[in-house]
Amino acid sequence: MTSSMNVRLTHEAVAPKWGKALVSFDQQGALIHLPAGDEGRWIQTAARILTTQGVEQVTLSGDWSVAQQWRFAQGFGMPLVPGEIRWANEHDSLQAQWEAMLWLKSLIHASPEALSPEVLADEVAERISALAPDQITTKQIVGDALLTAGWVGIYGVGRGSDRPPALLELDYNPTGDSNAPISVALVGKGITFDSGGYSIKPSEGMVTMKCDMGGAATVAAALMLAIRKGLSKRVKLYLCCAENLVSGHAYKLGDILHYKNGTSVEIVNTDAEGRLVLADGLIAANEAGAERIIDAATLTGAAMMAVGSDYNALFSMDEQAAADALAAAADADEGLWRLPLAPFHAEKCPSSFADTANSTITKGGGAGGASNAAGFLSRFAGTPPKGWIHLDIAGSYVKGGNQLNHDGATGLGLLTVTNLLLQA
Repeated sequence: MTSSMNVRLTHEAVAPKWGKALVSFDQQGALIHLPAGDEGRWIQTAARILTTQGVEQVTLSGDWSVAQQWRFAQGFGMPLVPGEIRWANEHDSLQAQWEAMLWLKSLIHASPEALSPEVLADEVAERISALAPDQITTKQIVGDALLTAGWVGIYGVGRGSDRPPALLELDYNPTGDSNAPISVALVGKGITFDSGGYSIKPSEGMVTMKCDMGGAATVAAALMLAIRKGLSKRVKLYLCCAENLVSGHAYKLGDILHYKNGTSVEIVNTDAEGRLVLADGLIAANEAGAERIIDAATLTGAAMMAVGSDYNALFSMDEQAAADALAAAADADEGLWRLPLAPFHAEKCPSSFADTANSTITKGGGAGGASNAAGFLSRFAGTPPKGWIHLDIAGSYVKGGNQLNHDGATGLGLLTVTNLLLQA
């Protein structure tokens, strides 16, 4: 077995023999030479360097803050070999975060064949319920039962697959009071594979679409972590799970969906499917009377174009809710940037045959596509007392990796949502 490498931080300049290296080595192990500026990115980059040099086990030695250790963890490891970290301090808290992130990544990295909609729902229900079996109840609505129950978005998107769509409702209630208010409802987009449907994606755009359930993975892992950190409020989780495939039974352009809240939607782009399944989850969250609703989704390429992979995109019409989300992200040292959302964005996808279309016929949804998608969702989000927060998690997956992250899931947003739950 490979021995663990000691990794220390220093503000001393690197010795001339190492050139401009971020990392040097001595008899005690590795030294990360911190600059005067952005230490977090420097530490995360150094973790990538060590990983690419074949280091799989590290011991963080000396003086590390919790934030510094977590930035190292974010850059360390590979999808198939996550590596092992021995923490310098705050072992239990950091280990809980690490395990939640590894679970989140394992869900996103699972092959589409392995992770069907029902498997995703089952895995989340079993994993979270095991934490507090006496305080958690779950319910799944699967296949044709979705249509009977009126969940037309999840059913419509998923009906083209031989593997049925599913809506998971998980109720975490530590209060013991069946009438306790629901502090937060979490809604996650769980598209386990997205071909684009009849608005089919090219191979280049489809190859990473196992990640299109990243929103579901993020909110599920955040709830798991919050429970482990002592969450004392009632929270409901809704995962909207489906495969978006092409078949003789798939939904088509020109179809019209009639939602439970009375909104009719014309389908003009079957690749704008995430907002269709989220609409059901948002309606369910409102029916439950949640005080705050938070949804997360790998929803639009427009968000990625706007904020890149270093940030997630935030949308809200509630100023306090938006401020809470930004504060939660800042406390977690996670990138989150607010993009525009106003009532008029709900009218940006007009239809002559329904209340709204699900997008526009312009490639990528046209100018302001991320805001227009959020505007569509606002038709279903209602006005919960403590606001609705929509997270377009653009930074949750990095194709090919970069200097900060390995190829695949990054976990960005996990701690933001966890903080929002714990602060509710």
